[in-house]
Amino acid sequence: MTIKVLVVDDSALVRSLLTEIIRATPDLALVGAAPDAYIARDMVNEFSPDVITLDIEMPRMDGLAFLEKLMRARPTPVLMISTLTEAGAEATLRALELGAVDFIPKPKLGIASGIREYAELIVEKIRAAAVARVRAIVKKSEPGNSEKQKSVASGRLHSTEKIIAIGASTGGTEAIKELLLQLPAAVPGIVMTQHMPAGFTRTFAERLNKLTRLHVIEARGGERILPGHAFLAPGGQHMVVVRSGADYVVTLSDAEPMHRHRPAVDVMMESVALAAGKNALGVLLTGMGKDGAKGMLDIRNHGGYTIAQDEASCIIYGMPKEAVALGAVDQTLALDKIGATLLEKIKLMGSGNRL
Repeated sequence: MTIKVLVVDDSALVRSLLTEIIRATPDLALVGAAPDAYIARDMVNEFSPDVITLDIEMPRMDGLAFLEKLMRARPTPVLMISTLTEAGAEATLRALELGAVDFIPKPKLGIASGIREYAELIVEKIRAAAVARVRAIVKKSEPGNSEKQKSVASGRLHSTEKIIAIGASTGGTEAIKELLLQLPAAVPGIVMTQHMPAGFTRTFAERLNKLTRLHVIEARGGERILPGHAFLAPGGQHMVVVRSGADYVVTLSDAEPMHRHRPAVDVMMESVALAAGKNALGVLLTGMGKDGAKGMLDIRNHGGYTIAQDEASCIIYGMPKEAVALGAVDQTLALDKIGATLLEKIKLMGSGNRL
């Protein structure tokens, strides 16, 4: 199958580079390269692209405004072209909320080896986006700060002995947010790895902290994992959980990437399996590739419990599919059922009652 791609970017250099990459790939076909959203709109109507690469910063109409209109009128898989800055991270996370499938950093022009790596990355992400499930975004109620404070005092599960490990990749920012919104403030401590570059993870953690009942932070290393707290692996570093007496503690590692990722879900989950054994719960959400499958198997083999997101609710059914094929999954569930199932399983496992 040939994948029809539309490039939308106000930079002539970027349009030229993406055009060259797409035309050099046999299964991709460039249908147009638009310098702004208005020209892009006409090309969408004329060519019906399978995937759109979309710059955020453009004249006349920015990428976010165009994306919102596109997803209302003609939902299409979109890859955002993002700057690796704090402002770029905020805009990219907003784009993912609006329905973009994934994002890629702006290319670093003039470095031959970097261009080759970038070409491999963008081709891989275009192919994944072409088979992604694009859905209308439904506005959901989200607890504010007052509700967060109120929920801390109610419904305690008292289970610091338990630990939940969550892994995700493509489509994972929204999946993680939706899962955390299902959980009360007194849920056991959570560790999370989402494939994202440095800088983006801090912004993502801050956003989750504002939206959910949990205290969410980007891990810095040395934190004790407490109930009601969720720690996100920082971009560029693996997160490793170790046992320190009766406590679980977060450490960070600069070890080599695994499955081309750092942070990697497998690194985190394998450490959780060793540290927590039967008290570990692993959750693998939407994502491209196989990262997390081996870690889920380790958790299950050490007596823990594992849940994978089902195909119907995944943006990309890659990582969960690999875990299921490996025999690493106890339950496969729709995303909106995972939170309640986790809470029920924690009750059945018994509470640690140690604060």
